[in-house]
Amino acid sequence: MGVYEALGVRPVINARGTLTALGGSVMDPAVVAAMAEAATAFVDLPDLHRRAGRRIADLLGVEAACVTSGAAAGLTIATAALMARDRIEAVLALPDTTGLPDEVVVLKAHRMLYDQAVLVAGARFVEVGVASAARIEQVDAAITDNTACLFYAAESADTRGSLPLAALAECAHARGVPVLVDAAAEIPPPDNLRRFLDEGADLVVVSGGKELAGPQSSGLIIGDRRLIDFCHANSFPEHSIGRGMKTDKETIAGLVKAVELWVARDYSVIFDRWESLVAQVLDALAGLPGVTAERGFPTEPGIQPIVIPRAYVSQAGRPAAELRDALLEHDPPIAVGIEQDRLAINPQCLRDDELPTLLAALTALLRPPR
Repeated sequence: MGVYEALGVRPVINARGTLTALGGSVMDPAVVAAMAEAATAFVDLPDLHRRAGRRIADLLGVEAACVTSGAAAGLTIATAALMARDRIEAVLALPDTTGLPDEVVVLKAHRMLYDQAVLVAGARFVEVGVASAARIEQVDAAITDNTACLFYAAESADTRGSLPLAALAECAHARGVPVLVDAAAEIPPPDNLRRFLDEGADLVVVSGGKELAGPQSSGLIIGDRRLIDFCHANSFPEHSIGRGMKTDKETIAGLVKAVELWVARDYSVIFDRWESLVAQVLDALAGLPGVTAERGFPTEPGIQPIVIPRAYVSQAGRPAAELRDALLEHDPPIAVGIEQDRLAINPQCLRDDELPTLLAALTALLRPPR
């Protein structure tokens, strides 16, 4: 009996993406093996932490990196680092920010559910503009001596109220303020890791358990070497706000191996496969009465990565939520997304051997009763 069966949990066919609620991603056997090997010995954990960061930075071609227990923890640790730096009294005092710059300037359009992680460190948001508009002059006016950083949510880059990261970074840097970017689910494309830094970000936070396919409870902060040193000072295993955000030796080893595998991927081949999976879904549903099936890309903020093609499916007279729920009741359960009252089928995590089950379930659900 398998571990999930013993607990009464049914494995899911994931046609939705690298969502935390579905387990992030499935690790390569080599990643699992690295974690198992790491579990067999004791090590100097601070030394492992920093050496792993250097190895990952070399692999990614960035200045420095810090392993964290997920992207949300990365946001908390990075924010703490930009407030307390490596001053031990300040590090130990957080989330009490008395005497520290603790304001985080953010566009109104870039507020989102995950930014609570910034507040955990003790910071306060200073919002700029409205959800539909903002001007760089407003950003400049919001920066004061109490500003710790400017926060930019990459998922909100294309919203009406956003401004270009490069322009925001230029404004912030002119006032001596660093820029923190949340890019948790912004790969692919793979060059996004460098792009945000090239456009002026000082620190970028990425999930290790999504497209990187590392342990789900892993993440990365990449960027400026001095600021990454501050991140280490505010991270596990130091006594700091990040002490409880534990990155164990197994997770660290697994993420290093995952990054080694990731940098060797050929995304031209991967995108061709994703396109093929989408095309097969569309072909299977073509001609079904009342069914519309088309290829497209996400347009709603918060649905990433936007460069992966999706199959969007709807049926006249049937709400998308009803169809989604029916697929979740299938054996095995099938998870799909919903966008604009259409099923959104994302090939990112779909295995080839799962496609026939998905297609059979979809056609049975959408075919008119005889």
